[in-house]
Amino acid sequence: MNCHCGNKETYSNCCKKAHLDIANAKTAEQLMRSRYSAFALADGNYLMQSHHSSTRPTKEKKSIVKWAKSVQWIKLEIEETYKGLENDTEGTVTFNAYFYEKGKVDVIHEKSAFAKENGLWMYLGLSK
Repeated sequence: MNCHCGNKETYSNCCKKAHLDIANAKTAEQLMRSRYSAFALADGNYLMQSHHSSTRPTKEKKSIVKWAKSVQWIKLEIEETYKGLENDTEGTVTFNAYFYEKGKVDVIHEKSAFAKENGLWMYLGLSK
């Protein structure tokens, strides 16, 4: 089975590596993909771990996991990546995350901001 994030690799050879050790997400896009897979797996611990400490929604963890479990994740499309490479300290990833909820397909369209914290890529939030 291909990884939840849409790469042709298996989950074990793709996002699971970041889920086991976040340092394996070498770019902002890899972190984005691993976060999508974490949503698909309702892995709240990874979603909190990969969220920048300055914007981490710790109090919302249970509701995020509950929602992630309540929908069926369909696919992730990466539209654009700006910076966010291994030697960068910040970057953005524009994506569409499709899911099935309450009898209809919906999409999250977002331009996400990422920054390194302690040398690791972290999700900051919506890009301005």
